[in-house]
Amino acid sequence: MANAQILPNPVEPPLPPTLQTCIRAALARAGGWLPFDEFMALALYEPGLGYYANGSKQLGLWPQSPSRTKAGASAGSDFATSPELTPLFGRTLARQVAQALAATGTREVWEFGAGTGALALQILQTLDQIGCPCERYTVVELSAALRARQQASLAAYADKVHWLDTLPDSFNGVVLGNEVLDAMPVKLLARQQGKWFERGVSEALQTDESTAETWVWQDRPTDLRPPCDIGGEHDFLTEFHPQAEAFIRTLAERLGSGAVFMIDYGFPEHEYYLPQRHMGTVMCHRAHQADGDPLRDVGLKDITAHVNFTGVALAAQENGLELLGYTSQARFLMNCGLLELLENASFADKAMAQKLLMEHEMGELFKVIGWYKPSASAEVADWQAIGFSLGDRSHRL
Repeated sequence: MANAQILPNPVEPPLPPTLQTCIRAALARAGGWLPFDEFMALALYEPGLGYYANGSKQLGLWPQSPSRTKAGASAGSDFATSPELTPLFGRTLARQVAQALAATGTREVWEFGAGTGALALQILQTLDQIGCPCERYTVVELSAALRARQQASLAAYADKVHWLDTLPDSFNGVVLGNEVLDAMPVKLLARQQGKWFERGVSEALQTDESTAETWVWQDRPTDLRPPCDIGGEHDFLTEFHPQAEAFIRTLAERLGSGAVFMIDYGFPEHEYYLPQRHMGTVMCHRAHQADGDPLRDVGLKDITAHVNFTGVALAAQENGLELLGYTSQARFLMNCGLLELLENASFADKAMAQKLLMEHEMGELFKVIGWYKPSASAEVADWQAIGFSLGDRSHRL
């Protein structure tokens, strides 16, 4: 033993970071409490770890594994957006895009959060078929994993489609966003016994090593208030949307000439903050099922909140965009000719199109809002968008 050599302890490589360690680090920097919008941003967009950045196939109609667990979270998909349900969605929207390109004198389409690339493909194919001059299609995408899927889907248009991860300082064209605003982080406001608090997240005190959940709610007094008074004295939980409104302001400021169409689920302000909507609208999606607990399985499921369309409309108006209209998805698609396209559609597409139109499905909950910014060189300075020709609800914003 006297001659035994004492070897130094081997230096083990550091473990790769996990989403939990990133959230803990953010909590430590913030003094142990994160407002919900910051927690939601980490859960969804932390590079390589967040839900939209970890490479899992969230979008589509893939079947689910019956034994899907945290370890097998990549099996199957979590939700499907309208372009995945039927190509008729994109073919119909393309008619509005074509009119907007002509009316604004622009030749480029910009899509934010292009998902699988299905919508871009449907629009490009339809614009080609109707002879609409679209010279460039730019996708603004933060997720490298989704960008790879989009590039595969759009390989036939590799000469026309381009990708950016940030919006340039100035641009022209027709902007599209399908289910983009609902995925932007929101602040949570809670009224309890007549007083307002901002709801945030802290780390649970672990009294049992087997306890799986890490994060808990914690409220702090705040001067923040919802944008309108909420009747009654009962406890009330709701959302405040500074990031979505900031996004629209940025679009408005940087768009030289063109139009913007946003499609999402939500309400105008007077409906959003109804006294009976006291549980808020935050919802999670995983394996084509919904739940209301964003603190569980963080990074493995989508987190969304309904859009306050009045708030984004005001942000656009205050920064130079002219309102084209606001209506239900069903009315917008019918105005753009979906019923005509259904005449020669397959039975499967007809069945899926019903989901886009029916009031109890997506037809009423989803809304479409549009704006434009005219250019001196545009052929038409003031124009009526076909999607809002009937059933415009702008007066309800």
